[in-house]
Amino acid sequence: MLHGGNHRCGDNLFTYSVSHKDTAVGTKNLKFRLLRPNDSSCFLAQASLFFLLVSFNSDQPVDGCLGPLTVVLDHTSGFEGLLFVDDDLLGVIGHSNFSSIRATTCVYRGKSILMSRPPLSSLRWCTEGVGDTPDSYAYDGNRVRKWNVTTTNYGKSWAAGDIVSCLIDLDEGTITFCLNGQSLGTAFSNIKMGPGVAYFPAISLSFKESVAFNFGSRPLRYPVEGYLPLQNPPTADLLRAHKLLGYIKTVLSTTLDTQEEKVLEKDSACWSLHGEPTTLVTLAHIFNYFAPLMCKVYLVEDVLMNFLLGILEGGGSVDEHPLIQQLLDLFWLLMEDYEVNECLKQLMMSLLRAYRFSPIIPDLGFQIHYLRLTTAILRHEKSRKYLLSNVLYPFIVVFFYIKTPLRVKEAGLEELIPTTWWPTRFDKEGKESKDESAEERLRRRAYERGCQRLKKRIEVVEELQVQILKLMLNNKDKGTGEASRYIFLNKFRKFLQENASNRGHPTALCPPEYMVCFLHRLITAVRSYWDEGKMRNPGCVSSDEAYVPPQLFYNGKVDYFDLQRLGGLLSHLKKTLKDDLASKANILMDPAEIQATSMDDLDEEEESGSAQRPFGAVAMGGALARPSWLSSPTLGRANRFLSTAAVSLMTPRRPLAPPEKVKVRTLAVEQRTEEDIEGSHGNDGLLLGRPLEEPDHPITEKSLLEILDGIVMMYNLSVHQQLGKMVVVSDDVHEYAVALKDTEEKIARCPARRPDILEELQKSQKVFAEKLNHLSRRLAWINATIYCKDKMLDVYWLLRVCILTIQHADNTGTLFAFAPEFYLNVAMNSYSSLKNYFSPSNCMDQLPGYEDTLTQLAAILAKHFADPRIVGTDIKDSLMQALASYVCYPQSLRAVERIPEEQRVSMMRNLLAPYEQRPWAQTNWILVRLWRGCGFGYRYTRLPHLLKTKPEDTNLPSLQKPCPSLLLQRHMAELLSLDKDMAASFLNSVLNQLNWAFSEFIGMIQEIQQAAERPERNFVDTRQLKVCATCFDLSVSLLRVLEMTVTLVPQIFLDWTRPSAELLLRRLAQLLNQVLNRVTAERNLFDRVVNLRLPGLESVDHYPILVAVTGILVRILVDCERQGVSRAASVLLSDPCFQLHSIQHLLGEGETSPAAAVLPQTPAVHPGDPAAAPAERKHFSLHACEYISLAEQKVEQMLAFLTIESKQAAASTPTSEEDLCPICYAHSISAVFKPCSHKSCKACINQHLMNNKDCFFCKATITGVEDYSKKPTAS
Repeated sequence: MLHGGNHRCGDNLFTYSVSHKDTAVGTKNLKFRLLRPNDSSCFLAQASLFFLLVSFNSDQPVDGCLGPLTVVLDHTSGFEGLLFVDDDLLGVIGHSNFSSIRATTCVYRGKSILMSRPPLSSLRWCTEGVGDTPDSYAYDGNRVRKWNVTTTNYGKSWAAGDIVSCLIDLDEGTITFCLNGQSLGTAFSNIKMGPGVAYFPAISLSFKESVAFNFGSRPLRYPVEGYLPLQNPPTADLLRAHKLLGYIKTVLSTTLDTQEEKVLEKDSACWSLHGEPTTLVTLAHIFNYFAPLMCKVYLVEDVLMNFLLGILEGGGSVDEHPLIQQLLDLFWLLMEDYEVNECLKQLMMSLLRAYRFSPIIPDLGFQIHYLRLTTAILRHEKSRKYLLSNVLYPFIVVFFYIKTPLRVKEAGLEELIPTTWWPTRFDKEGKESKDESAEERLRRRAYERGCQRLKKRIEVVEELQVQILKLMLNNKDKGTGEASRYIFLNKFRKFLQENASNRGHPTALCPPEYMVCFLHRLITAVRSYWDEGKMRNPGCVSSDEAYVPPQLFYNGKVDYFDLQRLGGLLSHLKKTLKDDLASKANILMDPAEIQATSMDDLDEEEESGSAQRPFGAVAMGGALARPSWLSSPTLGRANRFLSTAAVSLMTPRRPLAPPEKVKVRTLAVEQRTEEDIEGSHGNDGLLLGRPLEEPDHPITEKSLLEILDGIVMMYNLSVHQQLGKMVVVSDDVHEYAVALKDTEEKIARCPARRPDILEELQKSQKVFAEKLNHLSRRLAWINATIYCKDKMLDVYWLLRVCILTIQHADNTGTLFAFAPEFYLNVAMNSYSSLKNYFSPSNCMDQLPGYEDTLTQLAAILAKHFADPRIVGTDIKDSLMQALASYVCYPQSLRAVERIPEEQRVSMMRNLLAPYEQRPWAQTNWILVRLWRGCGFGYRYTRLPHLLKTKPEDTNLPSLQKPCPSLLLQRHMAELLSLDKDMAASFLNSVLNQLNWAFSEFIGMIQEIQQAAERPERNFVDTRQLKVCATCFDLSVSLLRVLEMTVTLVPQIFLDWTRPSAELLLRRLAQLLNQVLNRVTAERNLFDRVVNLRLPGLESVDHYPILVAVTGILVRILVDCERQGVSRAASVLLSDPCFQLHSIQHLLGEGETSPAAAVLPQTPAVHPGDPAAAPAERKHFSLHACEYISLAEQKVEQMLAFLTIESKQAAASTPTSEEDLCPICYAHSISAVFKPCSHKSCKACINQHLMNNKDCFFCKATITGVEDYSKKPTAS
């Protein structure tokens, strides 16, 4: 049957005819011929084309299936637990542990197939419900097992992005699973069949696991011969679409030569829309039928996408294939707007699915192919803007992700990297040794060459991804409305808001592995545009010196959602700093912005905001509207994320002159235009409110500044966390390499008479080697995509951006409080990732300007850890911890010493503030690190008794070699010498905390000892052990700070012209005697708990605490001048707790104390327990310690001196009981209180007055203290 039409073309008639004889797909069955004007076969042009195709009714259900024609997930009744379900009911994500859902259709006969995309817990067929029932059959790729009441090993491990095909044969009674098209073998046979038995596809998910189903609504990626999907494909529409596409191809490859009166064939790649009108009319007739078909996802994916991919198959750059641009012009011309919109949506989503779920092959061919087509589509301006506005967000990040293959063999890494390598030489602490043999060097170089080949192939994909971003960041395409960059900017900000506002809902967040790749591509694209702007305008700042100007933080042009500011809540800052905003930045806050002055107002705002923000329904035991992440990116979703809160911004309403006070009001993010961002006619746009401290010169295009701000925020949201997770593969390689090395050493030592042991060792060796081969190739992929030099430079650039931004914001004075906290967080975290996460081959010293950057970061940490403008507890703790880590490493400590002297002195002054006024543990740790290496016996990296054990992580700051700072010690000495009040309050706080920490420690070990003495089996809480060890470590570190103070500034204790010197010395002596008495006695509480060697108390030992005490005693009793030594000795000996044998114990000379002799022995003593053989236990002695230098061996001199002094003190006349202080009963009465006239010794009253002004006895307020001396009695 034939229908046709004609159209006048100049003096000729153009006639076309359509034949339906051959319905094969792709056949050129559209014929053209030219007719003379007087040809009798001329006839009027038809208005439309008619086609007769083979009829096939696709609306019939699949034979053997029961249920709706369109198969989806049963979100009304077929589920258990809490789930988020896609709007198309084909994707689901678990929001509780082991939640389950089934499909709406079941099968009872024949062969059926469905496809799903993990990660997921288990995929199954079941008769009713879901779970481990006799008629439920499941495959779990996480645990690599199959389930049917019982479980056995089956299949392979799956990963995110894999496709699992589930095949059920109800003729033979078998169930089979396939992974990425490869059969895993028959999983179950002889399954129950017969009348009344039908099987539903079902899924069980753990929290955050997701899956996308394909029951047949889209073309199957891996069809299996003989099996049908649960849903019939649209066969009739499919045939029509292929036929119409064949007609379109014919038209595109045909041209009319009106001069020669010929119909000529041409290359369709050269076709242009601006051609013969006859061709256009013909295409219009064809599109009348073709356009409605292109609104269906199955047809778009199977017909249109494959056709467009075929255009690019010839290779070359995307620019060499203009046909796709012409076709998109044709779509917009000949299709209705709603049709082309739906077609582009389905096309882009099909491309996204194809890219995400394509298998990894060595040349990454699939990923490159789909990215090339995506690039070609986005090069079309009108299509790009539509997709940016309506489709791509938040799914666009998927196109920038390069997934890591879980199975290196299937990814072809064995061919790409044939030689593997891992470190084989380690020192005693488990660190890699730089020495290597010639063979190891050859292996390493071969491995590095393979890694380089892989890196070059990945760079091809990354370059395409950057091209896509550059297209979306184009700000010159204003021919069809707003430029792409400003559409991208508003969508990007909304994307950040959704991820920042849903931290409590992990299922609504963009996966962090996507964010990492997106961040790196965005940095590359932004820096490219930034430097192009620098070339056009040399007065701008280069990308190497990029920063975010401080006015963005307070002028309201950029919304930071509910993120914390350094100075607290934004509403609070607007009220308290409104005068500073007016005076420094010429900004007047709109009263409407700060009118919420009570909690009721704030609650009302939250309620109204929540009413305007749709939130995905959440109900326990319900199937919910799923956010979009990210298994099945589909169209028309009501909830792309859990929260789609509108963003509010403040913007000027009219052009402004610089000196004018600016009143700003809010504007929703979706309403922002290019003028709002870039500014015009005297309007500064995003840079409104420049402070006087900020230089008046252009930085770059203002839109790039907001994108840069978003990049920093994105790193803080999840990128840093993901960088820390991925480094675990490198840690695994290290652990397996150490295990393999240890096994090989055992094999070498294995005696010939034990072949059984040798066989087991060889099996272990083989397992370790195979695992290392796998991990080393996987590590090569991770290093190429995440930890390579280029990515390291990106993170370093972010660090530089944050440092410069913080410096500029700091210059604004009080307005620094408006800066978001995440800038400081990113500065600290990016430095941490550079130091700890990136490969050792990427040395930080090679980074450009690294020394200066270290110094600038040190200045920020030193200044802001105690900055009163910063109020957040978490950020202040983070700054303190960062500074504590900074001073542990020699290179960063030298950077601290390079900052200006004024800043160094200010830092030390802040560190010496009284401990009671702030969290003090980190402060004390910093002071200890500055002293470590100078103290008595304090040159160890690890405690001597732990040297035989391997540390968990040698990169921990606490395990770094001592690197004391003499410069900072000198600043500390000067401050304590000159400021007597600060010295007294600081040392009083240190002594208070030492008293608390050691008392808590003693109390806890008493409880531990009591638990150990019980005859029945008992367990000590690990948390209690950890707290106990922490209190001990705090006691030791506080003693070290006291040692440092006594060494640097002994006059604080020994110069009694200072009002607090005598008191501090007496308190110090009291604490030292208490520590010595409780630690030195043999078989006492401390000794027995130490010898239990409980896990968690490894750091509790005699050495660290006794050498710290010894260091203090040697300094005040040996190294000081004679008068000071005399005072120290008299105070120490006058303390009632002083016992000479405690000092003798330090040298192993002490005898068992009487108190220890009467202590009860532990009844629960077992053979082999150290407590079972006290006679064999070694006595502690400083003579046996390796870390005691010759110069420090003054303990014998100190012991001899104290022995003489104690004898002289014992021979002196004892004080009568009536003259003893009624508070301590240790010293003579030497002070009288005014006005109440009660009496005590000076030490007691001075210590009491430091914390309380009321009389110890009568509670009257003490106005003064006078010396008291007893009048001699008359003889």
